[in-house]
Amino acid sequence: MILSAALLFGLAVPLLAVGAGDLVRFTPRKATPATRRTREIPGAAVSLGLPARLRRAGKEGEITSRSVLYLKALSSGTGLMFGLTSATALPGRIGPLVLAAAALGGFFVPDLLLERVARTRHRRMVAALPDALDLLSVSVATGKSLGAAFAELGRSARGPLAAELARAGEDMAWGSGQAAALETLRERVSGREIAALCATLERSRKLGSPLADQLRRQSAGLRRDQRRAIEDEAARAAPKIQLVIALVLVPSVLLLIVAALVANSDRLLGAGM
Repeated sequence: MILSAALLFGLAVPLLAVGAGDLVRFTPRKATPATRRTREIPGAAVSLGLPARLRRAGKEGEITSRSVLYLKALSSGTGLMFGLTSATALPGRIGPLVLAAAALGGFFVPDLLLERVARTRHRRMVAALPDALDLLSVSVATGKSLGAAFAELGRSARGPLAAELARAGEDMAWGSGQAAALETLRERVSGREIAALCATLERSRKLGSPLADQLRRQSAGLRRDQRRAIEDEAARAAPKIQLVIALVLVPSVLLLIVAALVANSDRLLGAGM
């Protein structure tokens, strides 16, 4: 068991070195949609869903799928080594189970980190969406095309949402077409809010309905939803605060009272006698 763990860890170390070199050599560059899709992606990374996770986390242009595979191998080897220190002290068949669980848990650590980054990024995009819709409505009302409005928003605003919309505008400028660019945007950014925006843009293109008014209405609806979510969160916080008071503060005060009574018990009993 020790020999196998050492061999796996020995294999993980050179994989880390190659992955680190890949990260150092990889430099983001301007690319057309065609060159973005033709980058070489390992089959194992596709099977594990790493390209989709990198897209959701906004790291597609910073970290390659191959690098994540190397890091997963290193993390699995590290978990195997830590599991080995605990498995030798456990009785019976529990040791191999702990060893396997540690290696498997280490293998999925990079996935958990990417998902955490993706959730944080998605919350930031949803929070910035109402302001972005207001800016888009102003740009569209002045007669600009949707691609130009996206590009202007990317230049004037900051954050992941502005970057994604600017990328969609770049796709339109490269000739992908509005439908294809919005479909790619929907694939990169999950969530019903972005899906609703893409549906509104496509409906306006097909039916010729005024886009600025629809964007303003959607922005107002998103602000109502965000305000309602904040009110619901505040309402859920009140019982939690009461629980903390009941379980922590009240016993603490009672302990202080009991301690004071015990410390002065001689004096109190003497006065009673």
